[in-house]
Amino acid sequence: MTIREIQPQDNDQIASVIRDVFISDDYPKTGTAFADKQLDFMFETYDKPRAIYFVIEDEGKIVGGAGVSQLENTEENICELQKMYFLQETRGKGVGFEMIQKCLAKAKEFGFEKCYLETLLQMLAAQHLYKKVGFEYLCAPIGGTGHTSCPVWMMKQL
Repeated sequence: MTIREIQPQDNDQIASVIRDVFISDDYPKTGTAFADKQLDFMFETYDKPRAIYFVIEDEGKIVGGAGVSQLENTEENICELQKMYFLQETRGKGVGFEMIQKCLAKAKEFGFEKCYLETLLQMLAAQHLYKKVGFEYLCAPIGGTGHTSCPVWMMKQL
């Protein structure tokens, strides 16, 4: 498996991966990344300063991805770890840890001071990974991302 920056031709595959995760794991479809309008335009969404999205490619097939970008609706120097999803076949192989390390390294390189994320209660393995790399739970959301179905908020100092 290879982690690389997203390319325009990856848009359809990564959108499909993210939607497949929500459907197969029975996650909420509203108030989550599933409903984000940029899901079909991931390359264009992250093709801007201080933003990056990585995909995981396995024998020509996109099987996961994650990225960082400025946290919306805040003036603070905080990025958000965004759209970190992996197909079932990719989980449990250490790729998530590698992916989050790449994202956090880029966030530091971009000069962000903190990294924020939102997730679902049932995403326990993801929360375990986030805690492992230094994220801590918050009592309330920040930034107003529109992900109203994500009641778990975490932050990490970079």
